[in-house]
Amino acid sequence: MSLARSTQWAQLFALPEQPGLPLQGRLRAAVVQAILDGRLGAGAPLPSSRELAQLLGLSRNTVTSAYLQLMDEGFLEARPRSGVFVAANARPLTALAAEPLVGRSGHAGQPPDWSERVLRSLTAHPTLSKPDQWRDYPYPFIYGTHDPQLFPTEDFRECCARSLARSQLPQWTPDLETDDVPELIEQIRTRLLPKRGVFALKEEILVTLGAQHAYYLLAEALFDEGTRVGLEEPGHPHARNSFALRRPQWVEVAVDDDGLVVDALPAADYLFVTPSHQSPTTATLSLERRQWLLRKAELQDFVIIEDDYEAENLYEGTPMPALKSLDKTGRVIYVGSVSKSLSPALRLGFIVAPRGLIKELRAIRHAMVRHPSAFLQHAYALFLSLGHHESHARRVNAAMQERLGLAAQALRTHLPDFEFKLPQGGASIWVRAPAWVDAGELALMARSHGVLIEAGDVFFAKAPYPCPYFRLRLSSIPSSQIQAGIRALGQAVEEFALARGEARPSTTRAH
Repeated sequence: MSLARSTQWAQLFALPEQPGLPLQGRLRAAVVQAILDGRLGAGAPLPSSRELAQLLGLSRNTVTSAYLQLMDEGFLEARPRSGVFVAANARPLTALAAEPLVGRSGHAGQPPDWSERVLRSLTAHPTLSKPDQWRDYPYPFIYGTHDPQLFPTEDFRECCARSLARSQLPQWTPDLETDDVPELIEQIRTRLLPKRGVFALKEEILVTLGAQHAYYLLAEALFDEGTRVGLEEPGHPHARNSFALRRPQWVEVAVDDDGLVVDALPAADYLFVTPSHQSPTTATLSLERRQWLLRKAELQDFVIIEDDYEAENLYEGTPMPALKSLDKTGRVIYVGSVSKSLSPALRLGFIVAPRGLIKELRAIRHAMVRHPSAFLQHAYALFLSLGHHESHARRVNAAMQERLGLAAQALRTHLPDFEFKLPQGGASIWVRAPAWVDAGELALMARSHGVLIEAGDVFFAKAPYPCPYFRLRLSSIPSSQIQAGIRALGQAVEEFALARGEARPSTTRAH
């Protein structure tokens, strides 16, 4: 093989950076990509297994096994005494590009003006966002990834592998239409809900693609432009944006250090609340306020949508019963998540509501996505049934409690003029900076120091300026990086103060 030819083969079959794949799989991916891209056409010869093994530094068995698999799948063919070639039909046929239709004027037609055609837009609505390369930042005090130190890799892989066993395939491979995997519904009904004091029939539970999907379904079924929807202020931006597509009338509800201010409730048709750990302030709604809120719902004739946000992340005290568990008149719709503590990418949640509403929501869900992944539902049902969920929750709680303590200590040391209150649970700290600080501007400056924070303005329907609030999420940052990260944030604050001509107290003082 000539040097030029060797160089061409080496470039063509460069193994992709996919560490999760074995060498044989990576070689197979490189050959398939070259064929599908058209760099290897039908009938093109490939180097022998011996030549390619020497060229790529692989064993000959690895190359031979990859070639044999590609032959079985119709990408390659072997010709006696000639070698290995790209099969005639290896690349699917592609439609020919057509010439644009030209009108009588001799010009092609103009594309639609989508800014005029889109009837419900969310692009201008603020939401939690991260820079494109946010994983490269050393101090990510944000929500958005699994924690590699805590993710139950082997337990979850075991459940996925069991779900792929031949004996289990009939349980989840058929089209479920409007149904859910019965095993997951049963685990939610008998394992998750009773811990929150909630008891429901299977007909009263619907699986969703996470909590946000639940918000969207509820808005689609219940809201229109005349519906008055109460939201905590500050409150959960994802719920606000999902509801916003139906253009309801917003009703802002005040929040204090103890959560929702029930005495000041204005008139509304629906009220969205996060009573376990208020998003974003982390305040827990007291039992007295919960009972008064339910009484208010009866007196003022409104329905409560309860997102039991981070209810399992409790580090001290007795778990507060869910609003749904105290509801005797059917006025609470309960939204939960089964995947939040694992990874936001898993997208599994559920709604508990009266069966008549669940029936309607099933029909709407079917029109959107038919049903959430049956495979994932089945795997997670196994995860729950084997006790992995509880053991993982214990590990997460211990880790988050440690991280909260480290963050509190670092805040007192490096940002002594910033106010915060340690939550009873959850995975975040709501921080109030001095009045001259706008957290959105600070967040931009903090990026240059490698720090990502969640600026508070996105949580408000009507954010003040300057908005001194921000949230430090602790689910994506290891304990070892917390002190250094907040020290770097303190340096960003010093730089920000210098630019604004503000004097600051010494950062060596601790509370």
